[in-house]
Amino acid sequence: METFRRLVATFYRGVAADPVLKPMYPEDDLGPAAERLTLFLAQYWGGPTTYSEQRGHPRLRLRHQPFHVNPDARDRWLTHMRAAVDELELPPLLEETLWDYLQRAALAMVNTFEPTSPRTSL
Repeated sequence: METFRRLVATFYRGVAADPVLKPMYPEDDLGPAAERLTLFLAQYWGGPTTYSEQRGHPRLRLRHQPFHVNPDARDRWLTHMRAAVDELELPPLLEETLWDYLQRAALAMVNTFEPTSPRTSL
């Protein structure tokens, strides 16, 4: 769990300063979003099922549908996540496995190819 907490904390430091991603978060405090991502990742990788117990089935695409996730947003998300993964200094096989999943997940969240605009961001 500590590894996921470190990953997510580093990731959200990048998101907090990102002019495209930060406006997508309706809460000023990114703490609740960080907790949700931590719980999701822990559950996905075989940890406790706290995420599903608190929020139900993950339904990632459905949960992200209200957000304007275009290729630029995906790439920014991956940039911040790449920095977070690198900071963990995981053994190569674990790093490759985690990064592969994160890339696939980010690609699956793209729901528009329109440029980001203030009207379509949350």
